[in-house]
Amino acid sequence: MKAASGRLRALVVDDERLLREQLKTRLADVWPDLDVIDEARDGQEALDKAERLQPDVVFLDIRMPGMTGLEAAREIVALPSWNGEIVFVTAYDEYAIAAFEQGALDYLLKPVEPQRLAQTAQRVQARLQAKRPGAAAGGADQAAVDALLAKLMRIGQGIDRGSVPQGEGPLRWIQCSVGSTTRLIDVKDVLFFRSDEKYTRVQTRQLEAFIRTPIRELVPRLDGQQFWQIHRSTLVNLAAISRVTRDDSGRQKVHIEGHPEVLEVSRSFAHLFRSA
Repeated sequence: MKAASGRLRALVVDDERLLREQLKTRLADVWPDLDVIDEARDGQEALDKAERLQPDVVFLDIRMPGMTGLEAAREIVALPSWNGEIVFVTAYDEYAIAAFEQGALDYLLKPVEPQRLAQTAQRVQARLQAKRPGAAAGGADQAAVDALLAKLMRIGQGIDRGSVPQGEGPLRWIQCSVGSTTRLIDVKDVLFFRSDEKYTRVQTRQLEAFIRTPIRELVPRLDGQQFWQIHRSTLVNLAAISRVTRDDSGRQKVHIEGHPEVLEVSRSFAHLFRSA
């Protein structure tokens, strides 16, 4: 049931409580006229509350246990009473984001930035105002969700937390695990990648993160003019190198600007620094 005051009403959906709280706080800052009327922790709960509460906008996380955000969105826009807007909240990479940008649905990248949230709020308000009272619910929104879901299943279903998706062209973003949080890291900010038997460490100046993608799969996805493989387990960003030295045994060592770790160059890749 809609609020008598005419204020817009929202449902916030995410399986992580802290992320729900963060989004609500930022919504209060950039969209003070919006009432967050409830929260949900998974897709099924989101569907049930969307049907019962009829919010004007649902902020919907994509990756949740059980029914995913995409599956919930498809069900929500098919509700006979639905005439609202869906905003997906996602940690997907650039290839999946391209699918969102080609569709009629809005999205926010985790972690949600206030400026981007403000832009989304303006777009959602404009679309809600453009909807005619009594217009048929579903329709275009249903088609948009179905098309988006189909595209994401083709290009993004294999994207898992701490992995690198397949796609065309050099990789620009990497989805990483930092503790219990998923982060998107711009590849240009990566100082180096180092693999062990199970994980690959992604090192930036600010943080250390981990992915499950081995070096051999990263090599063809990265720009060869930006990253060089210097060891079977190490890739380094050329822009991050301060100097290359040799130890007493003649082994080359790569020193990283502003970072204490020294990377060893294996004999197989020594030719890269002939003049070092």
